[in-house]
Amino acid sequence: MPPPSPDPTAPVGVVIATMNRAPTLLTTLEKLTTLPERPPVVVVDNGSDDGTATLVAERFPAVRVLALPVNRGPLARNEGARLLTTPYIAFSDDDSWWAPGALATAAALLDAGPRVGLLAARVAVGQDLAPDPINDALAASPLGTAPGLPGPAVLGFLGCAAVVRRSAFLAVGGYHPLLWIGGEETLLAYDLTAAGWHVCHAPQLTAVHHPAEAPRPHRVAHMRRNETLTAWLRRPVPVALRQTWRLARDARADHAARRAFGQLLPRLPGALRARRRLPAAVEAQVRRLEAADAPG
Repeated sequence: MPPPSPDPTAPVGVVIATMNRAPTLLTTLEKLTTLPERPPVVVVDNGSDDGTATLVAERFPAVRVLALPVNRGPLARNEGARLLTTPYIAFSDDDSWWAPGALATAAALLDAGPRVGLLAARVAVGQDLAPDPINDALAASPLGTAPGLPGPAVLGFLGCAAVVRRSAFLAVGGYHPLLWIGGEETLLAYDLTAAGWHVCHAPQLTAVHHPAEAPRPHRVAHMRRNETLTAWLRRPVPVALRQTWRLARDARADHAARRAFGQLLPRLPGALRARRRLPAAVEAQVRRLEAADAPG
């Protein structure tokens, strides 16, 4: 029996970016297309060569597939957000999905908070639904909870566990093309907050994550590269210089730092051209988070 058709009045649609992960993607689609909310789902295929687009069309004809000719990484999420017309968009990975009722709850929270731009859900991992360590980090945010919001303000989240207001996401440009992948969520949280939107943790929402593989070794390099690029894009120059010096220092003895530094240099001109300082109030929030995370 084919899965039920999506509800044309559903307020939340789902965007999935994928590449050459057809088996796990099909499991994800089985979970999403049988949710009681019946959300419309868009799969953005990053140039797969494993027959992903054909398999999805055969097994899930109601799911829209946007087949990109090349791998665009997280920028595929931007393409999916443009394709959907729902007021709210939930992002999933090809190995994650949303718990029943989570999307309906997200829509109610966003309806009640017209200045909320992004909700960061709690994450349950694996068959035993173990809590992801990010849950405690988000819940303990020192930025506090503004009146009427579902949880504390945050400046980071997990990409497969976020629900955004589509208009806010597109207005700030979505995910930044310079970063590609690795901590790219932080810059999006900065930009939404700088534009006057609330980014907050919503523990009422649950995203289920079944990671199919261990983190790839190059991910650490990408994270360090993007941390420094984000500083050049949005932080004061002294902060960006300290980040760059620290990365250059570590590159002498650490392979991941050396790789990150090598990837940083050709991207720096683009970061300087796109540089836009955070408002003072948002920079103060960033510094408060950094102080809370500092050792000792």
